[in-house]
Amino acid sequence: MPPFSVREVRPAVRRDAWPRPARSTGLTGRSLRDTAAVLLGTVLIALRGSRLGRWVVDDAAITFAYARSIDEGLGPVQQAGSPPVEGYSNPAWLALLVLGRWLGLFDHRTYFGVPDQVLYPKVLGVLCTLGILIAVSRVAGRLVTNSWAVVLFCGVFLAGNMSFVAWMFSGLENPLYALLAVLMAAVLACALLDDRLTAAGPAVLTGLLALMAALTRPDGAVLAAAYPGVLLLRVRRATLGASARAAACAVAAFAVPYAAFLGWRYAVFDRLVPNTALAKAQDAPTWESFSGTGSLLSFAGWTAVLAGALVTGAALERPGPVRRALPGVLVPLALTLAAFGVLNPDWMRMFRFATPVWALASLAVGIALTDQAERGAQRARIVAGVTVCTALLVSWSGQRERAASFQAHPTLPVCHVAHRYGAVFNEYAKRLDLADGTLLAPDLGGTLLTSNLAVRDLAGLTEPTIADAYADRNMTALRHHVFTTLRPTFIHTHGVWVTTPGLTVSRLTAAGYVRLYSEGTGGDWVRADAVADPRQLAATRAWAAREVPRLLSRYRTNPNEPCGQLRPGLMLTAARPS
Repeated sequence: MPPFSVREVRPAVRRDAWPRPARSTGLTGRSLRDTAAVLLGTVLIALRGSRLGRWVVDDAAITFAYARSIDEGLGPVQQAGSPPVEGYSNPAWLALLVLGRWLGLFDHRTYFGVPDQVLYPKVLGVLCTLGILIAVSRVAGRLVTNSWAVVLFCGVFLAGNMSFVAWMFSGLENPLYALLAVLMAAVLACALLDDRLTAAGPAVLTGLLALMAALTRPDGAVLAAAYPGVLLLRVRRATLGASARAAACAVAAFAVPYAAFLGWRYAVFDRLVPNTALAKAQDAPTWESFSGTGSLLSFAGWTAVLAGALVTGAALERPGPVRRALPGVLVPLALTLAAFGVLNPDWMRMFRFATPVWALASLAVGIALTDQAERGAQRARIVAGVTVCTALLVSWSGQRERAASFQAHPTLPVCHVAHRYGAVFNEYAKRLDLADGTLLAPDLGGTLLTSNLAVRDLAGLTEPTIADAYADRNMTALRHHVFTTLRPTFIHTHGVWVTTPGLTVSRLTAAGYVRLYSEGTGGDWVRADAVADPRQLAATRAWAAREVPRLLSRYRTNPNEPCGQLRPGLMLTAARPS
């Protein structure tokens, strides 16, 4: 029997004859249930996020520092006096932070003991969560009768997923990226349902959403292929011309403003990609790259993945509005999953780049499962419900240990970096009378927000020459730049930041640096010729030997120890809890 297609059934069954939930007007019982589900799901996700306390990952604070500079009229620089470098990869998220600072909501004050540097990005995370569930409600309301069940499923699924929760409330751009991906799916699904896929409105809107996604994360540009991808699935000979015109419209809506942005980027930064992309030495995609998705699916749990695929497949086999609209969700899901697979492995835990994947997957499975419950045979409904619920419980059980570990020791808190590199090196500079010094260190966010020194980035995110050296795998050029051109007053190294660039003890010593504090094979270094009084050097070493271990011990005991408003001039003695 040939596979079902819309063309084959139209003579027998009109599309408008399919059972479809009526659109509600005004405040009805259904809309109240949907609203309650949206609010409950948002509360569940926010409550799970609140268990991370005031944690903000240090990388987010790099964008905070740029927002501060832009709002203060300094331009896109990491600090006053620094040259323009695109050391961020999230200009749309940066714009929201600049707006918050301009409105006095960010980087200004403390509310009830919580700095707005923590509160504002977390509130944005809650608002994006609310937006995601509202979009889910709007799509589900067009496809199934019990749309509240889809919203509640998404809320519970996402609240139970620490990967989603952690990065929605990390201070990074993940909330905006996930929201844009779900909005893209909502527009595509509704356009398919209304048979308006080739209309100008959906074409332009999806192009603009893809543009915003590309300006939120570089890999967000993959969503520019979502609309053409869905068009290819629905194209027919009779609609070939309309489909081509619509695709051109969508591509133009994305490409024209994005090309203008690239022109601005090249004019300001002399690069066509963010400096961060070069520093991370992102490899060109290969077929082997997609193996990275396996670890993500393993984290979700293969039972849950299989159950979700089976339920979604059953929905695609059954004629009706869900079958017609579901490709609008599945194509963006496939694209974001593929983008996750080709990105270089991330050193941060909990699958930082997968946030839109979780949101889109929950939407697809939630719709398919609810459709099965409403229109499937009784036995099929029971089997589908029991299978999916069991799979989710097994998945959550498998994630519990990793979620608890992350909650207890979240990735590189900004407060730790602010104290360890901002405050400690401020103390070094004060004790050694080095007011106009420079600091080369690999952990940047909290350092930029608090340091009195001119900061240079050993990771290369905000240092173009170092980024180029990482991209070329040329560590000799990197060391030459550090020791000959930069000649920083202070250097900090640890772990891979010793071995990868080759900043070993012997090389640092030969370049004229003396160690203030030992940390494994690395530690804190000062350029010997910058220190006028050897007695100051000895006293500073003694202070570091006493105070730095106390700081490290505090953060080992409580890695998410809160800190106050982060400003230049933070000192370690003032950073101690009362």
